[in-house]
Amino acid sequence: MTHYVDGFVVPVPKKYIKEYKKVAALCGQIWLEYGALEYTECMGEDVQKGKVTSFPQSVKLKPNEVVFFSWIVYKSKADRKRIVAQVMKDPRLQEMDTGLFDGKRMIYGGFKPVVVL
Repeated sequence: MTHYVDGFVVPVPKKYIKEYKKVAALCGQIWLEYGALEYTECMGEDVQKGKVTSFPQSVKLKPNEVVFFSWIVYKSKADRKRIVAQVMKDPRLQEMDTGLFDGKRMIYGGFKPVVVL
């Protein structure tokens, strides 16, 4: 079965990790309610700065921040479009604290899996 995946890389100030995890858990619940198959948030633990590029460099990570790598799995690209439209209208999302990270340094996109084992 081919799915569709949204991927995210975001810098989060260390002082906001606890709050970010709460918001991420609520976001996950919302996405799953509308039909996403999986919602995963991972906090960087072994993400060294590279010589050319790396997760920290991709978001211009500051010393007081940690990088999160996250993804949402959908049944299809069409499902993703429908689900994201519904999520964006959900009042719970509108009420969330958006000051927990610098959204300008967030990297995200939709991906079609090509190898799934």
